[in-house]
Amino acid sequence: MIIAQDIEQTKDIFPDVVFPPSDLYSDEPPVETELHLEQIMLLIKCLKWLWKDRNDFYAAGNLTIYYSPNQKKNENLRGPDFFVVLGTERKTRKSWVVWDEDGKYPNVIIEILSPSTANSDKVTKKELYQNTFRTPDYFWFDPYTLEFAGFYLTNGKYQPIEPNEKGYLWSEQLGLYLGIYEGLLRYFTPEGDLVPTPEETAERLAAKLRELNIDPEKI
Repeated sequence: MIIAQDIEQTKDIFPDVVFPPSDLYSDEPPVETELHLEQIMLLIKCLKWLWKDRNDFYAAGNLTIYYSPNQKKNENLRGPDFFVVLGTERKTRKSWVVWDEDGKYPNVIIEILSPSTANSDKVTKKELYQNTFRTPDYFWFDPYTLEFAGFYLTNGKYQPIEPNEKGYLWSEQLGLYLGIYEGLLRYFTPEGDLVPTPEETAERLAAKLRELNIDPEKI
């Protein structure tokens, strides 16, 4: 994986290469459908809620990753639908600029398939994430057909992740399973429990209070 030292060496070796400013805005088209948007937001919301006490990660969706000073818009490459970077500062960003982030690339990437992007996600982007990003965990999911696949990087090549008995795929980077629940991709704990949204957590708490004859509206 390229690290900050490598980038600095590149600047020294090729002094004529002008690195773009790090304060770059994302340059992504709108998501395909409302369901695609819902899926991306669900992945972000659940992980941030689960890791609400952590400040060492960055999770985002439909955000440009700038990884080369020679990156061109006509390369027909978009940013991932969803990605997670570990070991970094948790803060808002306009985009992910590798040369301004200690050379870090995503640890996990999930692409939400559509008819117009499926081939790129399964071929072009998969090769990019394997050979350039060297992202350890890569998944794709189609919210309409429910096609779901995952890969882990070993010896520089992606190998399929075998599902468990429930059809969930393990992400070593997240320490969580990914699986389909009510038509959407969700996280599950190592024990197989659904990782809830903040709203689901509140609903569960309210139900527990009602079991104790306590009105949650009066607390």
